[in-house]
Amino acid sequence: MSEAGLSVAFEGVVKRFGPVQVLHGVSFALEPGRVYGLLGENGAGKSTLMKILAGYEQPSEGRLLVQGRPVAFSGSREAEALGIVLIHQEFNLAEDLTIAGNIFLGHERRKGWFLDEAAMRAEAEAALSQVGLARAADTPVRRLIVAEKQLVEIAKALSRKARLLIMDEPTATLTPSEVERLFALIERMRADGVTIVYISHKLDEVERITDEVIVMRDGRLVDRAPTASLTRHDMATKMVGREIADLFPEKVPFDEAAQPVLKVEGFTVPGWAQDVSFAVRPGEILGFAGLVGAGRTELFEGVLGLRPGSGQVEIAGQAVDLRTLRDATRHGLSYLSEDRKGKGLHVQFPLAPNLTLMALELYARPWLDQAAERRAMERAMDTFGIRAGSPAMRAASLSGGNQQKLALAKVLHPEPRVVVLDEPTRGVDVGAKREIYFLIQTLARQGLAVVVISSELIELIGLAHRVAVMRGGRLVATVAGAEMTEVEIIAHATGSRHVAA
Repeated sequence: MSEAGLSVAFEGVVKRFGPVQVLHGVSFALEPGRVYGLLGENGAGKSTLMKILAGYEQPSEGRLLVQGRPVAFSGSREAEALGIVLIHQEFNLAEDLTIAGNIFLGHERRKGWFLDEAAMRAEAEAALSQVGLARAADTPVRRLIVAEKQLVEIAKALSRKARLLIMDEPTATLTPSEVERLFALIERMRADGVTIVYISHKLDEVERITDEVIVMRDGRLVDRAPTASLTRHDMATKMVGREIADLFPEKVPFDEAAQPVLKVEGFTVPGWAQDVSFAVRPGEILGFAGLVGAGRTELFEGVLGLRPGSGQVEIAGQAVDLRTLRDATRHGLSYLSEDRKGKGLHVQFPLAPNLTLMALELYARPWLDQAAERRAMERAMDTFGIRAGSPAMRAASLSGGNQQKLALAKVLHPEPRVVVLDEPTRGVDVGAKREIYFLIQTLARQGLAVVVISSELIELIGLAHRVAVMRGGRLVATVAGAEMTEVEIIAHATGSRHVAA
């Protein structure tokens, strides 16, 4: 077996955050040259366990062995020195630095007393080539879209010469071609003997790329088995501890003759979207599909006043001029960003202020009524199934799935008439996905107009009444009924079929 990889063992690992115990005596081993799928619902403890392995957290009890020897990392730098690298689900990038600056942050190359900028740029461009990101190494990270930032995170990990690589939802924002390139990289690393832990809620990827599946639930190891011995249904059932019923709720018909709640005509966002027109009616779920860079997110940021755009926007038959997100909220149009950490939540704030920030005038008249805020948060925790110890805890302390539920609760708190949900289940486990799908259907039943932007075609097909497909900044087709298939949508998104929208 290659010496490139590391053997690792957890022995009775316990982790507590104050009075809350999140890991309960976890024990298992990882061997070099294998790809492990680490599965579990949000809150199962898998990210906490991997942060212990990568030096970001320390166990409260138990121990970690690397190559058979006990280790106690005081930080991630010590773990990286042994070749243990974690690609975070939430980006860990400095927006104002260049791509090369981020890749080598804390690991700068030097030539005597000075930084070796040429060497770092050359190494960064080699790593970018490996992951297929066609960007110059001196590009500031703030100019990148979400998918490109994900590729920078992967390139950064490759530059660390990882011997054990932990990937937490690495394909959440990637296009199919980028995913294929990543899988080819994983195959090469496995052949070189690198140990890989692959955390994903996309069970088709786990089935395809991993050798063995390890399942956690409620902070405990509940099962491990060769991947080839499990179906995706088996994996999902082990994750949630019960049989998974149909993932999507039954679609409820809407009145196709009703006046649109949101009508957009001839809308253009310079550089991103051109002459886009669509309408969404009460009780309708309208999906937006397209490859990364097709302009879906940028179109709606323009409609909502978050970036410059022009065209006609009507809400409930009334023409509106939306210059800011506050304007949109005041007119009954709410937006869930695809980037919940960067744009959706203030993760260092407690839960209650996150919930009420878009409707603050209801709680500050003029003094802030903190008791009312707390009661609203307690109701939201019950309504949205947010698992949290207290409304006073920070949003950063929640699991990814619970952060997403909090972000949903936040954008729905002002009681909008139209809600735009951009990648509403990104990084969310199968159980939480089902909860979110049923919540979205409930919103439609209540008469809201719902727009869902998603990179998961199965999600759009399972949820939406119609799917609008964008390519190169234009709306090229709208499909419904029998035409709403993966093959049909991909054909329009890639340009292999031309039909008027």
